[in-house]
Amino acid sequence: MVPTSHWPLWWEWDLELSPHIEKRMEDRGFTEVELREMLHNAQGYREDVVDGRWVVDARLRGRSWEVVLEPDDAEHLLVAVTAYPVE
Repeated sequence: MVPTSHWPLWWEWDLELSPHIEKRMEDRGFTEVELREMLHNAQGYREDVVDGRWVVDARLRGRSWEVVLEPDDAEHLLVAVTAYPVE
């Protein structure tokens, strides 16, 4: 895990929500505001198993969560792909 003191340039890009995460937000009971809070208070990140995606370690309501992000270099957008609590 890379510490938050070493965030990449894409960390500052505008956040875009994928249709998938919008569905997961409803299913898993969190809001866009809470997602942004998780990212704002993130503890670190690592490469995902899918090339070009990153997993951010976060917390929400006292629980550990992972948020999967995919930077869009062409549009300079940070796409939130999914988020889920860690069991």
